[in-house]
Amino acid sequence: MIADGPAIILVEPQLGENIGMVARAMANFGLAELRLVNPRDGWPNEKARAAASKADHVIDGARVFDRLEDAIADLNFIFATTARPRDGFKPVRGPVEATVDLRARHNRGERVGIFFGRERWGLTNEEVALADEIVTFPVNPAFASLNIAQAVLLMSYEWMKTQPDEAVRPQMAERIPASKDSLNSLMDYLDRVLSERGYFRTADKKPKMIDNLRALFTRPAFTAEELTALRGVLGSLEKYSPKRPKGSGSPDEE
Repeated sequence: MIADGPAIILVEPQLGENIGMVARAMANFGLAELRLVNPRDGWPNEKARAAASKADHVIDGARVFDRLEDAIADLNFIFATTARPRDGFKPVRGPVEATVDLRARHNRGERVGIFFGRERWGLTNEEVALADEIVTFPVNPAFASLNIAQAVLLMSYEWMKTQPDEAVRPQMAERIPASKDSLNSLMDYLDRVLSERGYFRTADKKPKMIDNLRALFTRPAFTAEELTALRGVLGSLEKYSPKRPKGSGSPDEE
């Protein structure tokens, strides 16, 4: 399990369900360190566990602090998330730029974190002042309100995107192209059955038509299994289709 990255700090979260949804978002994108500053409904919280949808490792590892200063004391660099303009207050980054910076710092051995404010009114200026920089989201200015789980999810997603590709790319079944012998066998088969049905009406055009068919079956890099399935379909048509007079299958004929 990928479970490494910045600490997520929630300042005075109000609902256990919101904390649980934050834990779920963190687990989705490889984060595990959750810190809570004065959760209103106390801790532990069964509503949080239920909403976490089996992200129990995040819930079980959550740490509770009385003050934000204590929750961030061991960190070297911190982003505060806020939607409200705080002109000239701190450097402001977007989530992409912020997580790239966090990844670089994390890789250098720095301990990093991101803190999020209360559901209803976010962070105070005094709390934002404890951070090194601000991160804000490019949202619709006419409807800029994000709930806390959405905000954490966006940052967690951007964090995961900074992982090396091999760490996050879904495992794909290995596709091995069919051997040239399998392809040649199919082409010989097509040559025979199409010739029997008068597909190649003029001998001088046949080589070019065969080349076009070969290109058609080479381009997608069919596997041996796919060529076998295709040949089975064609064989079935050859066996059960009504016989047609020679010359009736020409592509030039209306």
